Amino acid sequence: MGSRDRSVPAVPLGRATPCTAAGIPVLARKGPRGAHVQARFPRRPGRLGTGRPATVLFRAPPRRYWTRLQGGPETGPPLIGRSLCSWEEVVVIPYASDSDSESVDLQLSNLEDIKKSPSSLELTDRFRHLTHEDPFSEATVKKLIESIQEFFNGELKILVEEEPLHSIFSPVRQEVFVTITDLSYQDVHLLFGSEDRVDLFNLITKSIITLPSEKTLTQMQEIMPNGSCNSEGLYKQTFQVFSEMLQSLVVKDPHLENFDVILKHMDPWLLSIEDHERERAAATMAQVLKCLCMHLNLKLPLRFQRLGHLVALMVLLCGDPLKEVAEEAAKGTHYLLHITLRLKYITEDKKNHPVLRGAIKNCQELLEFYSIKRFYNCPFKIAQIFEVFFDSNELSQFVLTVLNGLKNLKHPYIQQSAGELLISLVENAEPRIEKVPEIMGVLCAQLSMISQPSIRQQVISIVSLFISRPSYTDMVVSHLLCQPVPYDRNLAEIWRTLKVELRSTTRIMSSLLRKLQKYHNQPTREKMAYVAVAATDALYEMFMGNKFQEAVFQLFPQLLMTLLIQIHHSIGLTMSDVAIPTGLYTEQKTSSKVIPLCLAIQATKTLLLRTLCFREFNIMEKSKGWTLLAEKECHLQGVSLLANALLERNCFIANKILYLLVPLLNRGNDKHKLTSAGFFVELLQSPVARRLPSIYSVVRLKDWLLHGNNLFKIIALRGLHCLIRHQKMREDIKSLLPCILNQLCETDEKIVLLAIQILLLLVRTMDFSTLTAMMGMLFSLFGDVRPDVHRFSMTLFGASIKSVKHTDKKGVEKQVLDSLVPLLLYSQDENDAVAEESRRVLTICAQFLKWKLPPQVYYKDPWYINPSEVETICKFLVCEK
Repeated sequence: MGSRDRSVPAVPLGRATPCTAAGIPVLARKGPRGAHVQARFPRRPGRLGTGRPATVLFRAPPRRYWTRLQGGPETGPPLIGRSLCSWEEVVVIPYASDSDSESVDLQLSNLEDIKKSPSSLELTDRFRHLTHEDPFSEATVKKLIESIQEFFNGELKILVEEEPLHSIFSPVRQEVFVTITDLSYQDVHLLFGSEDRVDLFNLITKSIITLPSEKTLTQMQEIMPNGSCNSEGLYKQTFQVFSEMLQSLVVKDPHLENFDVILKHMDPWLLSIEDHERERAAATMAQVLKCLCMHLNLKLPLRFQRLGHLVALMVLLCGDPLKEVAEEAAKGTHYLLHITLRLKYITEDKKNHPVLRGAIKNCQELLEFYSIKRFYNCPFKIAQIFEVFFDSNELSQFVLTVLNGLKNLKHPYIQQSAGELLISLVENAEPRIEKVPEIMGVLCAQLSMISQPSIRQQVISIVSLFISRPSYTDMVVSHLLCQPVPYDRNLAEIWRTLKVELRSTTRIMSSLLRKLQKYHNQPTREKMAYVAVAATDALYEMFMGNKFQEAVFQLFPQLLMTLLIQIHHSIGLTMSDVAIPTGLYTEQKTSSKVIPLCLAIQATKTLLLRTLCFREFNIMEKSKGWTLLAEKECHLQGVSLLANALLERNCFIANKILYLLVPLLNRGNDKHKLTSAGFFVELLQSPVARRLPSIYSVVRLKDWLLHGNNLFKIIALRGLHCLIRHQKMREDIKSLLPCILNQLCETDEKIVLLAIQILLLLVRTMDFSTLTAMMGMLFSLFGDVRPDVHRFSMTLFGASIKSVKHTDKKGVEKQVLDSLVPLLLYSQDENDAVAEESRRVLTICAQFLKWKLPPQVYYKDPWYINPSEVETICKFLVCEK
């Protein structure tokens, strides 16, 4: 075919490469002594030819020094050398020799040979229509490049896959890396774009990073027969070519788009549990960062959005227990800081440039003191330097990435460094951190995988720092409440051992109270809000902690009342009656054993014990108060029992609760109001209640008397009964007599009995008209089937007779006479208490009428035994009348 020995000028960055008629760059190379050599791989039958060694489209492994081939005049910007970012080296596009029939220079003649292979048929078909005379339009060139990329992608992938994963005996990997490098300098990228190219990038990265350590490779070489392969040397050459390949991807990367892709592929290896893999990844990133730093030419828009993540990775590696890893990471971090300075100057708002310049000045001062060597094993200083330049999103990235370092179970030192870094960063940059719920999620998840006590305490310290900040308290509390109840030991440990000051503890508990109260203030729903159950459990865990007793004392009134209201809401409910968020419980983990009522009672008991209310607790235990609280019909009795116990044993706290309840009585739903009102009216027995304005006491009780719910009427009458004990309050209560008298007509026995008890205390203060009206109503109750109503109505009737003034006796005489026969009949009632009370009231009536009743009236024997006694009594009544 004639001489094919051609020299091609080196191609500066950004300039087109001379092409053959097929539009493919001419690639060849020169041997060590000027001889032309061939890039050849082991024979692979059936690929790229038949019955002959498979020639491939690669250049030989790179040498350290490269020279420019003869050609046209040297133009364009300085060329990038193969040695890491050396400005004095130049790139040479090697050439092929025509004396080697199987040399691959990607000229049209080679394509004719490749056409014979089925695997290359598609590629050559796309070139068939091109001739030397065809003009290369932009669309044609683009289509040609895509064909080249598609072809090379498949070929290279097969070559790499055929290489053994745990050994290196051939330069195939080198040739693959060199080919990718050459094409990338011509803007033909084989690793970016489609999923296939991404897979290739993953494959070649894994193929070099996961090779055995150098020590293992040396051992493998020693056992090879006759030293047939220098595995260690071959590995070093291959690794250097791999690094150069990555550098070729970033030398022309003004938007940092390629660098972002490289980071995504190196990401999992930078925190690998294998030391040699971590070392290789760190060394690779250090070289890429150095190259990028020396050829930095940033332009907007920048597509690199993971600065915080990268800094966190490098910072963690700077504290790596393996010295080689830490040193490589320190180098890379030093270059990364320079890149960051330029990056921030471009992306920052010009209005912030003065601030940025000040930060850069401070940073430069630190850099003068902390050289590359000083960066080694000094992650805290690095974080301090970078934190100045991070925006809120980058700070969150940094935190989340360092959190992943807590999972490094193989290296506790990295765990320790990660925890200390987070604590330091949160303390200094907390106001600018975003994604706090996501951070909390990672922290909670990590805690379950950490067994080392010191690391667990670091995690809890970080949670404490976030939850103690006023701007984050509600956010963190809300996230922690979105966990299954009852809390596992990890969540329980967080709640019990939060490292916060008293003020923050009070704010956290107040936040939990607000979550509960928000539910209590809403209309009653079919299902209880899950947050109410979770907040109850969280309060219980905090009560169990030893550090929060002072805050519990401060908030005791609010805590006690909120928990009592939660008990009322939880009566009769199971977790199936709770609106559980979707996905909170797995199919394997059921919540059927969790009962909201038990959680609420458990928290209330713990609250009493933590606040040293031992006597009150014992009263509730002995009187079965907890059972009363847990029953729908008896709940208010349990509330009353606890209120009276507090009033008796701890009057100071009872009075604090009294004042707390005044503004709360008309808030919330009916269950909230009932529990609050039930506790409130018992506290009206306290002398402090006399100081309450009537609008908060008597007027409110009147409103409840007129309420349609009988429970509110019972509470109101109980409250009036307590207030009557204060003499100064009686005048105000007398204004409610008409309302109280109306309660005698109620069908609810409790209401009637409470009304009678109040009237017994007020009967001596009633005017004549009220008294006569009441006596008429009581007379109608003499035949009531309810024994207690029957008996106490007669008692009040007798008290009314005693209260009649001498001047008003004539006005009630008829009512007294009319009551004699019924009272005589009821004196024979089968209920002994009713019969006894009837005889007692008969005596009062006789005294009022100035009669002397025959002794037969007081006989307890039934009249049918001695009919003559009945005759005597009747004759007496007829004669007296």
